[in-house]
Amino acid sequence: MSAPTPIRNVMIQTSDLRRTFKTRKTAVEAVQGVDLSVAAGEIFGFLGPNGAGKTTTLRILATLLTPTSGEATVAGVDLRREPQEVRRRIGYVPQGGSTDPAETGRGELVIQGRLYGMSKADATSRAAEVLEKLDLTASADRTTGTYSGGMKRRLDVGLGIVHRPRVLFLDEPTTGLDPQARARMWDEIRKLRSEGTTVFMTTHYLEEADALADRLAIIDHGKIVASGTADELKQAVAGDVVTIGVNGAGAQVLALVEKVPFVRESSHDDDSGLVRMYVDRGELAVPQLLRMLDSAGFAPTSITLHKPSLDDVFLRQTGRSLREEPAA
Repeated sequence: MSAPTPIRNVMIQTSDLRRTFKTRKTAVEAVQGVDLSVAAGEIFGFLGPNGAGKTTTLRILATLLTPTSGEATVAGVDLRREPQEVRRRIGYVPQGGSTDPAETGRGELVIQGRLYGMSKADATSRAAEVLEKLDLTASADRTTGTYSGGMKRRLDVGLGIVHRPRVLFLDEPTTGLDPQARARMWDEIRKLRSEGTTVFMTTHYLEEADALADRLAIIDHGKIVASGTADELKQAVAGDVVTIGVNGAGAQVLALVEKVPFVRESSHDDDSGLVRMYVDRGELAVPQLLRMLDSAGFAPTSITLHKPSLDDVFLRQTGRSLREEPAA
């Protein structure tokens, strides 16, 4: 079974994509006019807090949910008119996994291949290729119930790629993995891109999006609030970031620093008690801020200085830190 010829163009395109969930008393707009464009052969990261609409969007694109309105094409196929053909061209790896603990890794892959129309010989041959690719050959004939978490997750990816999809959807691919298993999964995802597979992944890990995604989008309350490369998004947060802890005096300190000319923006987090500022030259601003606070009678408990990160981008766009969001 030969691999499909890579499509060197836009692999996912959506226009005003919407999904409304209705109950007896109300309607919830989970996805509100999402416009996305994902190029062939890239890793696209999708970030958002719990309930923002990212998994709903992914499930729509994977044909698991029908959009309420809007248009989308996936792998060159109209999502609404030809969902069966879309399914043939994509792979989908859910967050929770889907392996049978009583089946062997090899058996799972052969069954998956047969479900996609492969002959038994082709499915067996392809299963061996995937096991080798994911370094699972030594454990191929063990039941998956004996696999470690990292091995199970690699097998999940194997089930998603056994039929050589043009697009692979990954929902939180490394949630629950230890650092070593996570790094290994990152390597596997990069290999898929190098082989021409387009990868669309949701993630709660900012460092994961920063390290893997060629481009990414942030979704909040069902709407895309920012998109671009990680560098482009971080460059939009001008200057340096200074964060000061002031033992419950955040509101007073915020009122004080808002009057300082070199502080571009400032905010106070009631939960953490931290005051966050965006300044032009952090190395010059910090000594001045400390002198000013000392003169006003405030004794900071902590102070940090760093360049803008994806979490700063996320915080500015959504009003909260993704690092504080638990994985769904």
